[in-house]
Amino acid sequence: MSTSCQLRTVAVVAVGMMTFAAALAHAADPLPSWNDTASKKAIIAFVERVTDENAPSFVPPDERIATFDNDGTLWSEQPMYFQMAFVLDRVRVLAPQHPEWKTQEPFAAVLRGDTKGVAEAGEKGWMELLAATHAGMTVGEFRATVTEWIQTARHPKTGRLYTEMVYQPMLELLAYLRANGFKTFIVSGGGIEFMRPWTERVYGVPPEQVVGSSLKSKFELRDGVPVLVKLPTVDLIDDKAGKPVGIESHIGRRPIFAAGNSDGDLQMLQYTTIPRDDNDTTARFGLIVHHTDAVREWAYDRESLIGRLDVALDEAPQRGWLIVNMKTDWLSIYPAEDK
Repeated sequence: MSTSCQLRTVAVVAVGMMTFAAALAHAADPLPSWNDTASKKAIIAFVERVTDENAPSFVPPDERIATFDNDGTLWSEQPMYFQMAFVLDRVRVLAPQHPEWKTQEPFAAVLRGDTKGVAEAGEKGWMELLAATHAGMTVGEFRATVTEWIQTARHPKTGRLYTEMVYQPMLELLAYLRANGFKTFIVSGGGIEFMRPWTERVYGVPPEQVVGSSLKSKFELRDGVPVLVKLPTVDLIDDKAGKPVGIESHIGRRPIFAAGNSDGDLQMLQYTTIPRDDNDTTARFGLIVHHTDAVREWAYDRESLIGRLDVALDEAPQRGWLIVNMKTDWLSIYPAEDK
């Protein structure tokens, strides 16, 4: 056999192997931790619709933008937001440098373990805690602090690392979308600098695809080294109506897929799925994770102080958003623990 014939044979075999691998991947269950319910079928049907080049619903890859809330959508958020646990830990660590905190609220409430008192301090108190524990640090210093904390801090109920409190079904959904040409973004009310150090390792979402709340920062030369310093001034609250603003400023494209779990995600779901005019016929998908499993996780919605789901729950049927019932739609909640 000539060299050219051999090369053609190798090429044919290679193409055949790739075709077989693609067919095998398509045949395999892309969402094994999802029960075979209507929710799973709806997700797969949507992905197949927008990726079929011969279908009128085909969406080019550069327009396949998917946005995910983080707290309560990709990982748990009870009994408090995980970044709040980080902030409370930081207050305790920094307290010896601030003796005045023993009598100054909301710091005093943190130091005496009064979580109710911290909650009653409201947004103003929360911003005071954020400023005291975040501002003045360089972005690099803050990133190192978060990285150290996230590697050791554990959830008070399960004893798991916080990064092990992620939802296995949602990890599979992220991977499934990416395998089908979607670019996945996190759009969260959580701090952007709090999430960026670990989201790529945990979710496969790189730091440049994370949108979150942020403080303003400024450029400085410290001992000749260029740094960005966090200021005690809010730049963006990436929650509720702030989410579409964050999407436009960070991403610059309107998503066709959005997932959330609370009223804080309502405007992101509206922005993603409501047609702008009669000519807007792009296929779009809204998903809400409904926390219904009090045994394997938590059950809460309308009355919860954390992750309240009320208005969005009522609007979902009108908009055609998928409501994922955690108890019945998910075969498992968290990744299997290492044995």
